[in-house]
Amino acid sequence: MTSETRRDPNGDRLLTPENSALIIIDYQPVQVNSIASMDRQLLINNIVGLAKIGLAYNLPIVHSTVNVESGLNKPPIPQLRAVLGELPTYDRTTINAWEDTEFKQAVKATGRKKLIMAALWTEACLTFPSLDALAEGYEVYAVADAVGGTSLAAHEMALHRIEQAGAKLISWGQLLCELQRDWSRKETVPDFMRLFIETGGTAGIQFSYDREIPSGSRGRSEAQASHPH
Repeated sequence: MTSETRRDPNGDRLLTPENSALIIIDYQPVQVNSIASMDRQLLINNIVGLAKIGLAYNLPIVHSTVNVESGLNKPPIPQLRAVLGELPTYDRTTINAWEDTEFKQAVKATGRKKLIMAALWTEACLTFPSLDALAEGYEVYAVADAVGGTSLAAHEMALHRIEQAGAKLISWGQLLCELQRDWSRKETVPDFMRLFIETGGTAGIQFSYDREIPSGSRGRSEAQASHPH
């Protein structure tokens, strides 16, 4: 059981904490309350979990809002503000964040070419900057279970459009596994387990169960089954 020598984390074809940045756009009350493509509480759970993943793996995070300074819209939902704390937000009037100078400068300042993106709505505030970023040579990874549209059709058509343009669709769970990659990277294993438990899913149920029962009281096969790899 010998892992290969770790790949260059900056040049890895897969996502790593060193080669990617997290982009979060417009998780504000009006946008969240207008989502009809998925359960809104699940959406909140997933975007909060995604933000926690970004912090746990020290990803550069660019957080943008629309029309807060103008008074036409509210700040991000409190669940997300509680996680991101004092992280600055780049407020805009543009529907397409990529057409806002300060936002685009912040993205470029990360120095990362792999952009993990989540935005509301899928059909507008995710699609437009995704297409523009792709056109400028970035790789876009849209977190499909942390975004939503005003209808299921609007959400699905938008994901099809950006995927046809070259974006990759991922889930928050896939992202978490991809950033962790190896159980021997022990410094982030506690956060890996915690995030699955807090955000949900069947893996979280099992990890939570594992924490309750001492390892010596379980059979070997049950213990092995608790890990995805």
